[in-house]
Amino acid sequence: MSAAALLLTLASCGKDDELTESIFDTTTPVVDPNQSTYEFDQWLYDNFGKPYNVEFQYKFNLPASDYSFQLAPAEYKRSQLLAHFIKYLFYDVYTKYAGDNFMKQYGPRIFHFIGSSGYSPRTGTEVLGLASGGVKITLYNINEMKPYTEDLTYDAKDIETINERVFHTMHHEFSHIMHQTKTYPVNFGQVTSGTYDPIDWHKRDSVDSHQMGYVTHYASSATYEDFVETLSCIITDNDYRWMMRIISASAPGFRSGDKEQVLELIEKLGIDKNKPNTHWNDFSLYSEAEYSQETGNYEPGERIVLDVHRSSERVVNKDYTAEVPRFKYTELKKFTSFDEFLNWVPVTTKESIAGINSMLKKISIATKWHQDRWGLNTFTLREEVRQRQNKINDYLKNEVTIYELK
Repeated sequence: MSAAALLLTLASCGKDDELTESIFDTTTPVVDPNQSTYEFDQWLYDNFGKPYNVEFQYKFNLPASDYSFQLAPAEYKRSQLLAHFIKYLFYDVYTKYAGDNFMKQYGPRIFHFIGSSGYSPRTGTEVLGLASGGVKITLYNINEMKPYTEDLTYDAKDIETINERVFHTMHHEFSHIMHQTKTYPVNFGQVTSGTYDPIDWHKRDSVDSHQMGYVTHYASSATYEDFVETLSCIITDNDYRWMMRIISASAPGFRSGDKEQVLELIEKLGIDKNKPNTHWNDFSLYSEAEYSQETGNYEPGERIVLDVHRSSERVVNKDYTAEVPRFKYTELKKFTSFDEFLNWVPVTTKESIAGINSMLKKISIATKWHQDRWGLNTFTLREEVRQRQNKINDYLKNEVTIYELK
């Protein structure tokens, strides 16, 4: 374009010119009022689409689904309930502590709801959620949520279920999105660098995982899974899960200073270690022997097993005539208080005993990253989530409207 033509073009767009009606259709609403799901779609737009530019794919979206699973659509009312919970227990929490722009900038852009489980018959494992490309979170098994009724209430067991099935996954997958934006420290993976197993992690039980320094057995599959599992467990796991994890990881032995750090962790988690009528103040530890099909005898092992982690697995005996318990347990000691347990745990320098020590190191690294890179206190997020969960029935009663199909 010549200079004269360019000047002519610019001159034709003077600020005094009157703008005519657009040649495009500007009357089309963002949400289609003719859809049978219009009321819920409008709520989603008002609470997620407009403020956060987030899309909810709650209607079955086959092209966006994993073809390796046999999947079913998410039930309509459960989808609505979950969307409300995501706002109250997830978006509002991060917004409160990270500011209005945090979720607008870093939050997921798509939530994809699947009604059924993402079960893999090959490995016997179940996928609860996926994070894709730093923008999308897929949540499975929505139809296992407690069904909506007008007098719906959630008790502690119900809250634990949605934590385990939904919100642990949510914080896990969102932590993936966060570390894909700001990478996690290299030294995190160096703490337990020789024991990650991306293939057979699912064959490890809680005892193995904890006593190797992992918060869950899935955490032992890869460094990046370990990192996000650590953060998600801090935010969503209840007191019982944490105390059983701490006892299991600590039982083989402390390193110097571990006892004091355990007490500090329990305080940060907001757990009353002396609370009466709790399992962590009334439990037993056991030695474990495994059945040998070769000899027909139970061979003693080195694992120390918490009562709730005893296995009921059975195997075929040496003569192939019957099934027998795979493990035999002998009580080592019964504890009537957590403090009694702390004083019983030996202090060791053995390199092979590093469960709680490794776990404490990784918790410190992960929470420091949360604070330094994002300005988030992981333990404050935990406390906020807990307070909101305690008020969940008031929220359901006063803030939640579930729509019928029109």
